[in-house]
Amino acid sequence: MTLMTLLADVQLGYSHFGGAIGAGLAAIGAGIGIGQIGKGAVESIARQPEASNDIRANMILTAAFVEGVALFAVIAGLLAVLKA
Repeated sequence: MTLMTLLADVQLGYSHFGGAIGAGLAAIGAGIGIGQIGKGAVESIARQPEASNDIRANMILTAAFVEGVALFAVIAGLLAVLKA
């Protein structure tokens, strides 16, 4: 094995590792974010039960935005892994 092929293999390994770490961190961040959204919604509904429908609608919309960004980040990470 020459030095250039060894360096190319190392670079490929690092790119796979970086893409996997990015996808994993995006999923973890989305999970934490959606958990915080749910926590805030439950606390708000406990404080103001008459506004539960409005709070629930806002919670679902915000969670969908967070999930969409996380899905985009996971797909970008997987594309980085598969393209390299």
